Amino acid sequence: ATALPGAAMLRRSLWLCLYLCCCPGRGLRIHEYLYFQVLSPGDIRYIFTATPAKDFGGVFNTRYDQIHLVPADPPEACGELNNGVFIQDQIALVERGGCSFLSKTRVIQEHGGRAVIIADNAYDNDSFYIEMIQDSTRRTADIPALFLLGRDGYMIRRSLEQHGLPWAVISIPVNVTSIPTYEMMQPPWTFW
Repeated sequence: ATALPGAAMLRRSLWLCLYLCCCPGRGLRIHEYLYFQVLSPGDIRYIFTATPAKDFGGVFNTRYDQIHLVPADPPEACGELNNGVFIQDQIALVERGGCSFLSKTRVIQEHGGRAVIIADNAYDNDSFYIEMIQDSTRRTADIPALFLLGRDGYMIRRSLEQHGLPWAVISIPVNVTSIPTYEMMQPPWTFW
């Protein structure tokens, strides 16, 4: 994929900023995004955008420069995990569906995960962020919970399957304000 020239990227970023700031009812404000970068495998070495859960879960107090992003097995993570041992002290990639966002977060927390990234189960979703809210129970979760676009989650899982890898290596969170726009590597299938 080719990165946009600096001027085109800057115009696109400014348009997005204006759109999100001027139309708060139609989109999330910039400060509600959290970014992470896939370091390996190389074919998906992009900076991805996620949104934190609205009213449950923790926050990132630490930056992880190289941590595993482990797809949960089963993907929906609504109960006991077959690969729970690999999630211990790592970040889990979970798929939406089957139970509440909070239930998924608690399953990952119970398996010792440091955070959970929940990808939409609509694989063609490349622009609509779901607001993850507390379910009707009085339960809580302490680890960060993030929502990822379905297309992004699908492409990460597909790359891991193609390479026969059990996990990706990521950095999270990433401060995108410190990265020059010409060096920003966004997924080519997602509009920024």
